[in-house]
Amino acid sequence: MSFLFAMLGLGGGMLYVPIFQWLGFPVKAVAIPLGLLLNGLNTLLAFIRYMRENLVDFRGGLPAAAAALVMAPLGAWCVRYVPQQGLLLLFALVVTVAGIRSLMSVDKDEKKAPMPKRRRLLVGAAVGGGAGFTGGLLGIGGGFIIAPMLMEMGYPAKAAAATTAFIVTFSSFTGFLGHIAEAHFDLILFAVAVGAVIVGSQLGAWFMVAKAKPAWLKKIYGVVLLGVAAKLVHGVMTEK
Repeated sequence: MSFLFAMLGLGGGMLYVPIFQWLGFPVKAVAIPLGLLLNGLNTLLAFIRYMRENLVDFRGGLPAAAAALVMAPLGAWCVRYVPQQGLLLLFALVVTVAGIRSLMSVDKDEKKAPMPKRRRLLVGAAVGGGAGFTGGLLGIGGGFIIAPMLMEMGYPAKAAAATTAFIVTFSSFTGFLGHIAEAHFDLILFAVAVGAVIVGSQLGAWFMVAKAKPAWLKKIYGVVLLGVAAKLVHGVMTEK
């Protein structure tokens, strides 16, 4: 999962969380906090590679990163007031929307003219704040919201993925800090998961820079998200 999502500039929290939940780990005590930690680690390592390739737009991504940094802990604090089934259904909804948007954009030409600077700052801050809150609440980095937003603002697919990794790193780690009080996971699980993410993120970032095409990124992104959403809804509906 880290290979796939590092290639997309995302952390993978939208798959880490349901996978840990399907394996039987508690959603609020293990799946969400560990998902956020791995999400941040994955995007951080991918971001370092993309920075070396000069793909990251620091100036354009900074407003979204700052807003996400502030709002992610608030989302993490609110998780205690949301029932687990409602949390999973909300997760499925936002993932479905992101998947559909990605598939609809596959055949569109990449925009060459960027959004005006002032509007870019305002839209970036608003969407970054919303993504940070949602990410903190659901145990993901919010990149599924940020990446399409950047492409709508005129970013090419690869630059959008790289800048998303920069933004999501902030929201993931601050969201994780908001979950520390309720987090409970053993050292073996932690070590295995972190080791896998370190390897996968480096391979995914290399593949995106050297091999991937923009249309590939959008198709893979959309299909994976819709599959996860379907599995989540099925699990909630069939659970006794």
